[in-house]
Amino acid sequence: MILDTLFQNPTVFLVWLAAIIIPIALHEFSHALAATLQGDPTPKSMGRLTLNPLAHIDPMGIILLIVAGFGWGKPTPYNPMNLKNHRFGPAIIAFAGPLSNLIMILIFGLFLKTVIHLGAENLLVIFLAALIQINIILMIFNLIPIPPLDGSKVLFSFLPRSTQDIQMRLERFGPVLLIGLILIDQISGIGLFSWLFRGLSNYVFSFF
Repeated sequence: MILDTLFQNPTVFLVWLAAIIIPIALHEFSHALAATLQGDPTPKSMGRLTLNPLAHIDPMGIILLIVAGFGWGKPTPYNPMNLKNHRFGPAIIAFAGPLSNLIMILIFGLFLKTVIHLGAENLLVIFLAALIQINIILMIFNLIPIPPLDGSKVLFSFLPRSTQDIQMRLERFGPVLLIGLILIDQISGIGLFSWLFRGLSNYVFSFF
């Protein structure tokens, strides 16, 4: 667990903290950029069209990533009425976040491959490995099709308009459902989320 390194090796903890902040900031910036490219000025007017991590960090999301291994950034605001594509615009914006995580996994993975010879104790190697792992967690977690996560917006864009009532109910109760699933997963010891994160991490690192 990331929190354990705070007491065992504070330097490594700071490396992990940086590896958490960077992907979250780029994830949320990607949402803002996608909305802006579709004609919505809201992210820019709200100060979210920036790479400054302070604009995108949600303290609770950071704490949960450190303590529980999953978390989130501050949601990026946009006005769907300003989008050029009213139906699929929200899906494009939503998918931009996980897509940015995938791109970072590939970039940092290739970089890791060139420096892996420095050894597992090297801070640069630890930093790159942490960046990859955090990006994997953010990508998988945000693709879960439960509001308010990105996966739900992608799913809703492809559902027929006749399901709008169901969508509204899910948007209302989605956060409670999501937290409930996470708590049940943790308390019951099933570890489905951990299994997904660990399984994909092992698969990705097998290439690097």
